[in-house]
Formats: sequence, structure tokens, C-alpha cells
Amino acid sequence: LIHTVEGPKPARDLCGRRVDLLLNGKRVSSSEAGFFKTGEKPVFRLETREGFSIRLTEDHPILKVSRKTRYREETEWVAAGKLKPGDRIKINDHRSWTDWEGFGTLEEGYIMGLLLGDGTIKKDKTVLSLWVPDTKAAGGENMGQGPLAVMDEALKAVQTLPHLSDFQGWIPARGRNEYRMSASSIGSLASSLGMSPGNKGVTRKMETDTSSGFVRGFLSGLFDADGSVQGEQEKGISIRLSQSSLPTLQAVQRMLLRLGIASTIYKNRRKERSALLPDGKGGMKTYQTLAQHELVISRENIRLFSEKVGFRDPDKQGKLMGSLGNYRRNMNREHFIATVDRLVQECIEEVFDVIVPGENAFDANGFVVHNCGEQPLLPYEACNLGSINLGHMVSDGKIDWEKIRMTTRLAVRFLDDVIDVNRYPLPQIEEMVKKTRKIGLGVMGWADMLFQLRIPYDSEEALELGRSVMSTINTVGRQESAALALTRGVCPALPDSGLRNSTITTIAPTGSLSMIADCSSGIEPVFALEFTKEVLDGKQFSYRNRYYVEALEMGESQDVIARVFKTSHQIAPEWHVRMQSAFQEYVDNAVSKTINLPNSATVEDVEKAYILAWKTHCKGITVFRDGCRSGQVLYVDKPAVQQALPIPQVSEVESPMERPFILGGKTAKIPTSYGNLYLTVNEVNGRPVEVFATMGKSGHETTAFTEAMGRLISLSLRSGVRIHAIIKQMKGIGGSQPVWHDDGVIMSVPDAIAYGLLSMGYLDMEEKGMMESLSDTDMCPVCGASMARQEGCIKCPACGFSRC
Repeated sequence: LIHTVEGPKPARDLCGRRVDLLLNGKRVSSSEAGFFKTGEKPVFRLETREGFSIRLTEDHPILKVSRKTRYREETEWVAAGKLKPGDRIKINDHRSWTDWEGFGTLEEGYIMGLLLGDGTIKKDKTVLSLWVPDTKAAGGENMGQGPLAVMDEALKAVQTLPHLSDFQGWIPARGRNEYRMSASSIGSLASSLGMSPGNKGVTRKMETDTSSGFVRGFLSGLFDADGSVQGEQEKGISIRLSQSSLPTLQAVQRMLLRLGIASTIYKNRRKERSALLPDGKGGMKTYQTLAQHELVISRENIRLFSEKVGFRDPDKQGKLMGSLGNYRRNMNREHFIATVDRLVQECIEEVFDVIVPGENAFDANGFVVHNCGEQPLLPYEACNLGSINLGHMVSDGKIDWEKIRMTTRLAVRFLDDVIDVNRYPLPQIEEMVKKTRKIGLGVMGWADMLFQLRIPYDSEEALELGRSVMSTINTVGRQESAALALTRGVCPALPDSGLRNSTITTIAPTGSLSMIADCSSGIEPVFALEFTKEVLDGKQFSYRNRYYVEALEMGESQDVIARVFKTSHQIAPEWHVRMQSAFQEYVDNAVSKTINLPNSATVEDVEKAYILAWKTHCKGITVFRDGCRSGQVLYVDKPAVQQALPIPQVSEVESPMERPFILGGKTAKIPTSYGNLYLTVNEVNGRPVEVFATMGKSGHETTAFTEAMGRLISLSLRSGVRIHAIIKQMKGIGGSQPVWHDDGVIMSVPDAIAYGLLSMGYLDMEEKGMMESLSDTDMCPVCGASMARQEGCIKCPACGFSRC
């Protein structure tokens, strides 16, 4: 579970929207996209000796304590799979943020805590029980103040719930050391939280849906029922809770930690055995007892428990306060560290991640874990990028070096001016940007420069030229920044640097920018000499490289054409990586570069590219295999010979199947931006044959086209069209106003119909596989268009949203 300002939530419920998370009691915000699915991967369970556990992938980084002294703690990020038994890792300290909204009150939580501790859930009623060992309930003599106070607190709490006029409160069980209280409202409350006969533990809803007040009340009730205060100051005081259910104790441990209270679970404190126990009737009887586990609260957590939770039982609370009052020194400090016990592989399933700009970490099941990728900017910084078009730096077949130097000086001054004249959305952003004054001057049109110089991209000559060009830009850029520092002042963040800007150069992705400027992208080879770009509305734009056209018009030999005018797929991956490495030598930040591999590329090809990038000191690379997804933004027109393939024959249906007089089916209610969509699907022998789609409160036109879609789908189904084909056509159609839903985003009315058909369970496993490429994770969370990988980022070609 991910801890947020709204309480703990499953990661899948936080997808597609910005989330305010909690990290060590501090609010941190995710990116606008929130959590997102990263695939289906092997999942491991990391267990600690203290009882905490988390399920994650083996490569997910966790904050490890690498060195600790009395006054200092050093930490580092380590992949979960690299942790060893005995390693110490950080858990969250939430003592400064312990309140959140949610379902339930303090009193309702107290009732559920007593129910879990000493209650019974039956089919016909739910009963709270209170056991009083030193008295017979029928007589009620000699009852201590503790049980009386608990009974009074429980009665007050139940009376806040709806109850019948003949409600009797606590009733003695004749001949037993027990009092009982039953009310239908107790059962209703338990049922609403997922509890049922045979399932009396801490349910998922109790953790994810309830308020912090409910949690405090629940813990207080449970500790009143099953908790105790033990020990003396000499040997140490502790608060203990015993349970036979280990999952229950682990859930209680997580609840306590969210209130800033750390604890330790000791497994199998008492083994499973037969024992002679009171039978509740004044006699003794042999019972088979389950193994008992124990949760222990110690150190300064005891004082915090007293303040945040406490006992309602005055005997227990009195003992706790007396013990605290006897302390003549500060209690031992809690360091919020757990010790690794083991890492166990479990299964393959969906996994999720998030980007948390600045902090790059969040709370998962109490652990401090890293997000998916660190941003190259500090908190509240912003990109300030510019690119020199190298295609314009060639004259008469030679490089104009003076023009490059002059353009670099102008560009550095321009980017520095942007920092001062720009309007910032937040004062924190303005403060940080003006403090570090980072600029990122890069290049585009590199392939165009090589075309004009007739230098092959995959050559040593090109690598050396790349180093020379970028070295010149980086050197002149730093000289200009130093000159600006003399007149405008040095960078406030680096007062001894002598520079106006803390960074000068970056090679950014320039995909759309290079199209506007009619030049090649970044330092990439051209994707194709002739290609088509398809945009959101289905329009297609054709591009033709002008230097290629000029070479043909000049009558350049076929040998030169073949040797120089190579596309990205004609260049071996090794040369892609080496070119990136050559530029990286003279770039302050990083180089954006995509290795466009052909469709035939193998896993080994990708591995070789990664290893070479590491060996040549690249900061990161992106590999993209052509045709690996359906929504590709750039593609090369297929050869005409492929259009001559035989056209498959489509059988005609003379008339659809007749509709039976009576049909049965199901109805789903799905939210859309026009109101709720009510989708009814009628069946014949379990096969869908008819669809009615109606809108709630919407205009006549919306109602009309929704009804029309239902009629056309019905006609298609009765004509033999498979339902997965219909879903495939409608799923993912974008609209102007997406609506967030429990399972993702509904982008339009057609998408809502596809969602409804998909969720009704008509697809078999094979057909579900066909739908995988249409996952919501491929859709833009801002506008709903299909996402695509461009220049090393997952981007939306429609609105520009990026996951980078």
C-alpha cells in the first residue's frame, strides 16, 4: 500500500492522476500522470526481522543504511535483489503527519477493535464479548474498574450507531465469566468493512478506506481486548499484543507505523499445543491452541502510543502512565530502521511505479523506496533548452566554424536572458531557476551536416567531427557564460565557479522542433529519407530530405548515395552508441539518443547496445525496435510490391440472425463526461447479440449517436462479428473531456462502451491477449491519445505530454 495524504491506497488506484504522497511525514507530489503500469514482472517478497514486508520487483531500489554512528546515518539506494540478510533499511517516520480523512469515526473504530479482539461474527448476528476472569457474570460481584470502563466506552460507541428502541446493551452470560452485547448495526458496520463469518481479520478496506480517527479507535479497542503493559524500568517497559493470526499483527504494525509508532513482531512466541484452559463455566477443559505471535512496542514509541492511541481500560492505561512517570531519563530513541531477513520470489503479476519530482521516493508498506527514474533537475527547477541547427553551419561544402562560435555566444546570452524575463507559474520555481541558472544548449541537424559534407554517419571521421563540433560549442559556451558573470554576476548556487550558469550544454530531443525547422533530429541519423507522419486526426504528412533530393538532382553517384545517405536502420547499433558517446564527452548534462533497431533485432542486439553504452560512459540510452507497437508516430511507407498481395475475401451476410422474443442480459453503469452511460447487453446461450446504449442526463444529439452506436453494434453481433473486433475498434477513441474511473480513464462515449463490453467477461483468454496492446497505460493521461516512444521518452504526439 502507498501512503498518501488521503491514507494508504493500492498503487493501481492511483494511476492516471497527480497524487499527494507522504514521505517521512512530509507531503510530496507525483507527476501529473501519477502511478502507471510498468508491465508484468517477477514479484518478490522482502521480509524483515521486525515483521515488516513488501512485495516488489528485484530491481526496485530501497533506501539502505550503509553506515550508522551515534550521531550520523549514511544511506544509499540498493536494488532489492542485491540486499542481503542483516542489511539495514529505512522505514518511514510519520510522526509529523498522522491525520487523514476517510470512512469511520473514532467510536466506530473502537467497536471494530473490540470485535476483532473478543467478538464473534455469525450469519444471524454479531456479538461483542467481554471476559471477566475474577467474577461470574450472572452475579457481577468483584468486577474491576478496567472491565467496567471498557463496557461503558463500548456502550457509548454502539449508541452512536443506529439501534432499535429495545436495545439492551451488555447482557451477562449466565454461569460464564462473560458479558455480551449485540446489535444489527455492529454487524452492518463490520460487513461494510469486508468482515464476515470466518473472516474477522483486518480487511483491506480497514486499511485503505478508513480515516486516521477510525484507525486510532480500532487500535485502542484491539489493545483494550488483547493488549498488555509489561516489564519494569530496569529491564524495559513494553506494550504487547498477542494474536494467532500473523497477517492481523502485520496489518496492525502498518497501522501503527502510519501514526509514527514503530514496533516489532516476534513469531511463534508460543507454539501450537494442547492446553488445559477455563471453559467459561467455572471448570477446566483441554483445548487445541494455535501458535501465538506477539507485537511489541518499546523505546520512545511507548510514549507516542499513549498520546496517539492509548487504552480506554483504566487499569492498563494507569499502569502505562505510571511506568512512563517513573522514567528519570529520556527513553531510547527510535531510528526507524528494519533488518533484512530474506527475499522470496512469489509470482509474475502487474507492477506499477511513479515519478516523484525532487524527492524521487515514496512510502510503500512503510518502506522508503525509490521511484522509477531520477529527474536530472533539482526540486522546482525547469528546463531551459536551445538547439543550434548544424545544417546551417555548412557553406560550400565546408564547416563555417566562426558562425558556430558566433551562434553559440548568441544562444548562451539568449538562454540566460530567458531565465530573467520568463514568467514562472510558482515562486519556488522562479527562485530555484534563478539560483542555479542552468541552461542547456545543444544541437540538431547533425545528419544534415554530414550529408552536406558527404561524410558517412558510421565512420571514424564522423565521430571525430562530432567531438570537434561539441567541444567547440561547450568551450565557447563556457567562455560566454564567464563573460556574462563579469557583467551580470556569477551563478548564486556556485559563487566560486566564475560562471553565470551552473550548466551550459545539453543535447535534448528535438523531434517536433526539428520538423518545424526542417532539419534532422538532434544527433540522430535520419529515420528515413522519405517518410510519413500521422497525427491524431488521421491526417498524414509526407517528408523528403532536401539534401538527399539535391544530391539526386546534382547527379551524385550511386556509390556516394549508398555510402553517405544511410538511414537509422541501415546503421549498426554500435555506431549509434559510439556517436552518442563522442558527443557526451563535451556535454554537461546528458545526450538524448534513440537507437532505432530494425524489427528483426534480437535480445542479444539490445544487450550489446546497453553494455557498449556503459563501457563508453554514456549516461543513458533508449532502444526502440521498429514496429513493436501499433501506434507508431513515424513510419516508412511500405514498398509497393506489398500492396499487390491478394485481398482476403469477406463473406457477405444476407440477413442478420432473427432476434428472439425474449432475451436476458446484464447492464453496466459507466461514467462519461456527458453523464452516466447505461450499457445493456442481451445474450443468446451466453453469446452477446444485442446492445442498448443510453445516456443519463445529456443532450439530444449525444443520446442519438449513442443509440446509433448501440444499434450498429447489435447489427454487427447478429451478423457474426466477434465482440473482440468491436472492442478493438472502439477502445481508446479519444474525446475532449476524459473521466477518471476506478479502473483507469474513460476517454469518450465509444471508449466507455468498449470498457463496458470488456468488463462483462465475454472475451476468452486468447481474445484478452489481443486487447493487451490497447492497455490504458498506452494512452495519454492528459488528452487520451495514444502514447509513443520518441527521442528516448514516452510522449503524446497530440498534446506533448511526456513521462520523462
